[in-house]
Amino acid sequence: MPSDHALSRLSMSMPAGMLRTLGKLNVPIYRLTRGRLMGTVGKAPVLLLTSTGRRSGQPRTAPVLFLADGERVIVIGSNAGNAKAPAWSHNLKANPDAEVQIRGERRPVRARVAEGDERAQLWRKMNEQYAGFDAYDERTSRDIAVFVLERR
Repeated sequence: MPSDHALSRLSMSMPAGMLRTLGKLNVPIYRLTRGRLMGTVGKAPVLLLTSTGRRSGQPRTAPVLFLADGERVIVIGSNAGNAKAPAWSHNLKANPDAEVQIRGERRPVRARVAEGDERAQLWRKMNEQYAGFDAYDERTSRDIAVFVLERR
């Protein structure tokens, strides 16, 4: 299995459109297999995040690396260090009510952006699980949002 650094280099070398296409392929396979296939990237687990499109008002689902932190779920809007944040990040900021699917379990959540010391601590925990986030941060000049998803 490739290392986290190799995986992050691979994802950084992909155009944003290719990342979106892979994400769209991931969603039905994850749902069909309840996350047994396409449920991890390296050692990091993947969830399906369904947010409401800020422009369309329609549900949008994306596979996202996550960290289970007690009852909370942590996700990072890195978009592999691309110049633009992922659409789901903008969607959560516009409407924080969303749904996550972890393996076969779906649950409603409310998102908030972590700030200050909490953000730094969660960033470190996420990076311990998947070492690509620091590389993504170095690649972009934008502030990458760290989201805390709490059960509604």
